[in-house]
Amino acid sequence: MSLHDDAVLVLKEYEARDWGQTELRQRYLDHLAAHPDGMWKACGAGHLTASALVIDPDRGRVLLTLHRKLRMWLQMGGHCESQDATLAAAALREAAEESGIAGPVLLPGGPVRLDRHPIPAPCHWHLDVQYAATVPAGAVERISDESLDLRWFRYDEVADVADASVVRLLEHARARLEGRV
Repeated sequence: MSLHDDAVLVLKEYEARDWGQTELRQRYLDHLAAHPDGMWKACGAGHLTASALVIDPDRGRVLLTLHRKLRMWLQMGGHCESQDATLAAAALREAAEESGIAGPVLLPGGPVRLDRHPIPAPCHWHLDVQYAATVPAGAVERISDESLDLRWFRYDEVADVADASVVRLLEHARARLEGRV
């Protein structure tokens, strides 16, 4: 199965919890149907990306990266690569690469949220498929070349440093962790 095929399957199985997510899921599926290259950075109409919010639930905190180009506190994530067999594998790879933490584990149940956001030309849109990952006990983070900084934030601090998309991702990830969804 190709990464494109996996993305279509993941999106079809994604359980949108509200109208905005249902509509967004359909936009992603329409994009992939119209763009066989819709998984790749080279697709000028936009492309899917995979990200993961790195969570330490035992300590009530998340690890965010200060993105080098955007200068914003964000979850780990980025472009899919040819070696990624699945969207989940891409999100897990990005989480490990950008956090420096070995062995993060994605929360069961597939993606937590979808988030479509504009990016500078030549491409115009990131269609982000957002997962959440927990870290093993005693995990030690290490900053990557893609980040200006890497820092743990308590759940209640995230809204003070990150944008609304990260706050929503955290809310949905916590709901899944707590078995509310």
